[in-house]
Amino acid sequence: MNADFSMRLRSLLDTLETGLVERRQSVRLCLLAALAGEHTLLIGPPGTAKSELARRLHTVFRDARYFERLLTRFSVPEELFGPLSIKALEDDRYERHTAGFLPDASVAFIDEVFKANSAILNALLTLLNEREFDNGSGRQACPLISAIGATNEVPEDEIGEAFFDRFLVRLPIAAVSAEGFGALLDAGKLRDWQAPGPELSLDRADLARLAARAGAIDVPPEVVAVLAELRRHFATVPLAVSDRRWVKIVRLLRVAAASDGRTAIAAWDLLLLPWLTAPDAPRQAQVADWLAARLGVREAFSPARLTRVVEAFEGQLQAELQANDLDYDESGRLKFSSVELAEEIGDAKGGAAATRMLYQRRRHYGATHIGARVRQIDDLLARIAGYADEIALQCTDLAAFARSSLWLNEALTARAEMNLAATSDAVARLTERTRTTRAGFLNLPRLDADNGREPEPVAHEDLAA
Repeated sequence: MNADFSMRLRSLLDTLETGLVERRQSVRLCLLAALAGEHTLLIGPPGTAKSELARRLHTVFRDARYFERLLTRFSVPEELFGPLSIKALEDDRYERHTAGFLPDASVAFIDEVFKANSAILNALLTLLNEREFDNGSGRQACPLISAIGATNEVPEDEIGEAFFDRFLVRLPIAAVSAEGFGALLDAGKLRDWQAPGPELSLDRADLARLAARAGAIDVPPEVVAVLAELRRHFATVPLAVSDRRWVKIVRLLRVAAASDGRTAIAAWDLLLLPWLTAPDAPRQAQVADWLAARLGVREAFSPARLTRVVEAFEGQLQAELQANDLDYDESGRLKFSSVELAEEIGDAKGGAAATRMLYQRRRHYGATHIGARVRQIDDLLARIAGYADEIALQCTDLAAFARSSLWLNEALTARAEMNLAATSDAVARLTERTRTTRAGFLNLPRLDADNGREPEPVAHEDLAA
């Protein structure tokens, strides 16, 4: 999409957020889900602006019809899908008048959605997923762009879980924090919120162009690798994410990239994954932790793994410093001290074993040996320096991405930035340790004449190039 479209979206978001306290990410994810043709579930107590989010969202779309309903355990299908047609019944047809009801809506808000009975939920499954409603003997196409559901708790029964999976975005909504309470009271003054004007609103043609552009967005191999790694991680937690959901997640990320005017999904887009994969706030926090620690940091060059490599060289240096050799004189005979000789003779007079030649000295090393060790260290230093440069570029890239992205979460961005900074500091400390080890190898005791012996390379974990 061009820059003008991105600017329209930015203006729309500014308008939608006006007067809402601590709801920036909720507003943005609701709109992103709608642009991708997906649905959002708001999870939280009453009085936290859930219905207000839905009402504002529908004003984004030109000529959009809005439907809202609060469900209870006594709700009947007529409340959502419309009354039965008396005339159709007279003709032995079981049809509903759907005008003004959910099958006729562009944007819908369904409060306490999981309190509905199984008959309603089953009908909603088809409507949300396929945009069709079974009306009588035929299926009626529905113009639904996006539905927003609200609930106080996540369902545990089989039908409820199947319906729960239809909401790609799951947003826990909490009461405004103590820090935001003053702003909340001031926001109460804004009684008359102004909906976006027609110059900003989106129509079906805009959505079609965005969908076409999103279809051409590239998914780089490094993004696929992180998604695959996260999928393996979920298998160990365990956290169930269906194949259908993974496909929808990538499509939404493509829409995010297209609406930002990019040609490919970026690694930082994956910071949206907590709300797309995990079902509740605690598990979303766990996914957020994993992402903040993983993104921008190559696993093969992680500080923990790199530390083990540096420790291998430090251990080798200590072993070579502490190594001893038997000492020989110029004629090739083994040296031993007079004290040792006297002790050995005394042992012999007492019937002990024959004289033992025990005299030793610190091991000395030839130039070939030391040169080989230094070359290994220099190779490691070069690779660490390259990784440090890579981390610096990742920091710059994340900062630029955060400035331009419409959708990125500020809190998770800050955590990713902190992790990159911590990684950079850890790599700098490991660099100094490696340089100290290099100096230690250079200062090993040297032979007067090089014996030409080259040591075996120090064994350590392989680092990705």
